[in-house]
Amino acid sequence: MAYGRFGGRRDFGPREMHKATCADCGSECEVPFKPTEGRAVYCRNCFQKHRKF
Repeated sequence: MAYGRFGGRRDFGPREMHKATCADCGSECEVPFKPTEGRAVYCRNCFQKHRKF
């Protein structure tokens, strides 16, 4: 079920995942965006440590 523009979730199908290396722990991970050179990418665990509230 898809919702309108501001109505919440919209189903676009499966996301394309890209392989990356975590800038903190060095483990290989997958992210739902294409990593950009010069910007840090974090795995799920390290992202929680760097997340700003």
